Amino acid sequence: MAKKQNFDLDAYPFVVRRLPDEEGAGYLVEYPDVPRCIADGKTPEDAIRHGREALEACLATIADFGERVPQPSSAASSGQWRQRVPKSLHARLVERAQREGVSLNTLVTALIAEGIGRREARSRRPAGH
Repeated sequence: MAKKQNFDLDAYPFVVRRLPDEEGAGYLVEYPDVPRCIADGKTPEDAIRHGREALEACLATIADFGERVPQPSSAASSGQWRQRVPKSLHARLVERAQREGVSLNTLVTALIAEGIGRREARSRRPAGH
């Protein structure tokens, strides 16, 4: 039986993108530092939650096979900042995170990633669309 590994899953950057209908719709999460480690979900939050599970399984499998576990490219950056928000917004975010069964950090990360993805998609559209 494999020994339980303790990986800092939060240190691995990920990308969330919307899947077109012909690819099954929903959202896909990818980990650039861990090739072929992907997951999906109906919502960005689902995709991130499934992605964390996939990342943990991928890293454990790599370690079990005695291969070098890829280090997160974010190791040079903490990936953290402090953001003050109005109490009412904080309460709404906490309530939504609880309703969706994710941490506040996961929810806010998903919302930011989704917003960036939408903005990038709009900027790639040809003019007039």
